[in-house]
Amino acid sequence: MRPGDRTVALASVVGGFLLGFLDFCWIKWLPFPLAELGNSTATWAVAAFFFGYWVRSGRLRSALGAAVLLVVAVPSYYLAAALLQGDDLAVLWAPSSLVWMFFGVLAGVVFGTAGTWARGAGWRQVVGIALPAAVFFEEAARFAGKATDPDYGAGAWWNVAIDLALGLLIVVLTGGSHRRRALAVAAAVPLAGAILVSFAVAAGETG
Repeated sequence: MRPGDRTVALASVVGGFLLGFLDFCWIKWLPFPLAELGNSTATWAVAAFFFGYWVRSGRLRSALGAAVLLVVAVPSYYLAAALLQGDDLAVLWAPSSLVWMFFGVLAGVVFGTAGTWARGAGWRQVVGIALPAAVFFEEAARFAGKATDPDYGAGAWWNVAIDLALGLLIVVLTGGSHRRRALAVAAAVPLAGAILVSFAVAAGETG
């Protein structure tokens, strides 16, 4: 049964608050390498995906709800930082926070829609299943680059393994048939490459 509009709206706000607050707690208290999942853009993107997957139908509802989820998570994260380690509350409305909210809107629309597509059929279903795996594969590629950097350390290979495992787990959980899972993994690889290039371009423009 698909949730009603009021339920979706409430879940997006409450879920966003919990995502941001608990994400900070995760980073603060969990050990390496698990703590890195709290710093992961993939984790937030996949949260938006599963929000859309839970909504089940209505791409507009999924996109808007997932966008609200991620936008609310940003100030919630910084609120946790202020309450738990004494950070300045002014960071809640700082320009950097607004930038992250903007990216939250983009990621929420894309991955919330992907969550709904994953419930559908045809090529959209394959792409919908592939996208959350792709963000973990892309992140694994970035960690692999760090693992070969003497300044970072070989411990990053643990993060590579975790991200690859999580990406494959999502495909297994949402893919249904073996054929669909194989197609989703195959689609996730070029999508991961596209995301990697997009991050590199964004970093160059903001650097």
